[in-house]
Amino acid sequence: MFQAFLIKYAEIAMKGKNRFMFEDALVRQTQRALKHADGSFNVYKTQGRIHVECDGEYDYDETVDALKKVFGITAFCPTIVLDDEGFEVLKKRVVEYVGEEYPDKNFTFKVLARRARKNYPLESMEICAKIGEALLDAYPEMKVDVHKPDVFINVEIREKIYLYSKEIKGAAGMPIGTGGKAMLLLSGGIDSPVAGYMVAKRGVVIEAVYFHAPPYTSERAKQKVADLATIISAYCGDIKLHVINFTEIQKYIYDACPKDELTIIMRRYMMRIAQAIAVENGCLGLVTGESIGQVASQTMQSLLCTNDVCEIPVYRPLIAFDKQDIVDISEKIGAYETSILPYEDCCTIWVAEHPVTKPNVNVIRRHEKNLSEHIDEMVARALETREIIEIKK
Repeated sequence: MFQAFLIKYAEIAMKGKNRFMFEDALVRQTQRALKHADGSFNVYKTQGRIHVECDGEYDYDETVDALKKVFGITAFCPTIVLDDEGFEVLKKRVVEYVGEEYPDKNFTFKVLARRARKNYPLESMEICAKIGEALLDAYPEMKVDVHKPDVFINVEIREKIYLYSKEIKGAAGMPIGTGGKAMLLLSGGIDSPVAGYMVAKRGVVIEAVYFHAPPYTSERAKQKVADLATIISAYCGDIKLHVINFTEIQKYIYDACPKDELTIIMRRYMMRIAQAIAVENGCLGLVTGESIGQVASQTMQSLLCTNDVCEIPVYRPLIAFDKQDIVDISEKIGAYETSILPYEDCCTIWVAEHPVTKPNVNVIRRHEKNLSEHIDEMVARALETREIIEIKK
């Protein structure tokens, strides 16, 4: 059983004098993720490294699954931790390790030694050569390839000695909390959960708003959105989900505005409401799952009309993605099967038969004046009566 994991990161290493802040954030996020794995863990950093030490028995599969979902980890290596009992004992342990981990010895290898403890009696090149020789003696079918080996056998000499050769891919990105906070417009579809995941991958804390339209949308539709928030919270951390009752506003728009403009005008009021909640909660922008041309409300002209009501940035991480690109990510993060459940949200209930695809923003503004008598009080009521669901990772 491996006694530790070596955590690798990439972008964080380029942060200069602020690097320690990102490393500390990664340590915190790793500690938080491991609370959901069976075992006791000590997470700490050394120069250029973050280590997870396992204190006693632990569930290996749960631990690996938790580490895979920590943004900022590009890869991690299950590690054997050895006391320094002399170089001859080290050679023996490396030979035993390779024998246990690689039943089929028909591969090429290279030994990489890192001597962080400079009083160790052998230099790095000597360590590599002598361990390589011991492996060839023990397993003649193995071959050395110093350029493109199948396996790198790593030996790090610190206060203890760390031995590892396998690398598990991580989620990459930046640690949650290092990139500000944003408000995600979360529906029950495929796109918006993926958009939230992708923005969170850049270190952004996510809150979310969902527009509910009872009785036209069911409680199961609302639960579906909460389920999607729970799924992405495995990567994004805890999420505060704001549920807005949008029925009154939608019916008012339906009665007062041209039918081919319903989707655009409803979307503009969703953005207004989401922006109000975002500002109230210290968010620095809105996040949507829109992709150019995917539906009528996502043409360039429609997006211009939507942006027209926003005073804070709108981030669209999927803007140039094909649908299959989005589906692939949805499946990877475990959201797809929930996203395709047949519970309609408010956007699909009130779609016009022939929605406008190239709306004119000045025309849309003019038609919105039809709502001026009651819309402000309706928006205020929707904000006052919202439900807040705390989604815990």
